[in-house]
Amino acid sequence: MRLLVAALLLLPAALGTARAQEVAPDSARTEGFVQEAIYARPYIGRLGSTAVGGYAEANTNYFVEDGITEGFSLEMRRFNLFVFSAISERITLTSELEFEHGAEEIALETALIDFTIAPELVLRGGILLPPIGAFNQNHDSPLWEFVDRPLVSTEIIPSTLSEVGVGAHGQLFPSPQLGVSYDVYLTNGLSDGIVLNEQGRTSIPAGRSEKAFAEDNNGTPALSARIAAKYHALGEVGLSYYGGAYNRFRIEGDEVDEARRVDLLALDLKASLLGVDVRGEAAAAWIDVPESLNDEFGGRQWGAHLDVIAPVWQFQLLGYEAARLNATLRLEAVDYNQSTFSARTVGEGNPAVGDKIYDELVAVVPGFSFRPNDDTVFKLNYRRQWHRDLLGNPAAVSAGIQVGFATYF
Repeated sequence: MRLLVAALLLLPAALGTARAQEVAPDSARTEGFVQEAIYARPYIGRLGSTAVGGYAEANTNYFVEDGITEGFSLEMRRFNLFVFSAISERITLTSELEFEHGAEEIALETALIDFTIAPELVLRGGILLPPIGAFNQNHDSPLWEFVDRPLVSTEIIPSTLSEVGVGAHGQLFPSPQLGVSYDVYLTNGLSDGIVLNEQGRTSIPAGRSEKAFAEDNNGTPALSARIAAKYHALGEVGLSYYGGAYNRFRIEGDEVDEARRVDLLALDLKASLLGVDVRGEAAAAWIDVPESLNDEFGGRQWGAHLDVIAPVWQFQLLGYEAARLNATLRLEAVDYNQSTFSARTVGEGNPAVGDKIYDELVAVVPGFSFRPNDDTVFKLNYRRQWHRDLLGNPAAVSAGIQVGFATYF
């Protein structure tokens, strides 16, 4: 991991002279990196130096689990507001204020300043999105063809993860066809909620804490980094890391516990093959769990998803010149506990030492999406998923229909 960080820090100096002189129509510069997602929103540039925009998403749900249903429901999932300002030629500010389920949860998701020294080196500070995987930086609902976010990106990677931090990012172009981007940040990191939570299992998302916007709970920042390569004719692939101590092991200078780490490694890809778009993300997590906790709290987790979006029909409709209908498919899985049972759990009626712990979820999501334009999408999904408990009993099956929309404004 030290080699990865060193490589990221040396990239600007090593490849800084490789800037392409002009942007050719078929060059790697013509389509943005995942890294640029917060600046690739359509509202930017409408009102001079400062612009206001956002997106909204809503959906319906009807699910049945083992023959039982709670009926039909409507959900106003998110209403997010963006503010962007070009303060000067080299300084920009962007922010995002999120309203979930009406006003049930209000959060300042992003508030950061970028200072551009060169395209190869941009300094960043504020409330930022650590670059673990692609989804955390590129999560706006109008960009996705599915109602729900990927399980791996919300259950293993705790998206949307916002943290206070500082760091740098940049882009390099070794050739007109090939681009490379990097991000590296130090942030306040996650908290004890990873194991001290109501879920009764290791939960990295439960480690998010509003207190982290004011101070680090243990005084040791987390490190996050991502390096990605984008080839114009194919797509982008990225490798990323996030890690640091999550528990409060020091109080007023005195050590009260050993430092316990959480480390995540993720691989993401985005490609277009014969007109079919493919997106995927896989992540593995290693968590230092206290020995006093029982086997329900796993020290290893993983997950992955693969999305396939195939165009079915492009046509004119009600003044829209290029409305599109797509067929979609998502395959995904998460394993919350990759461990085996220990002597702490075994006994009469319990599994034997060394037996596999399950706690797994697998889902298949076929559907259709309709885009009258690039900024608005209507989604129809059929979701079927199987969840096996710790002991591996026959899976609980749930299935349902989701209809939703999302749009930038």
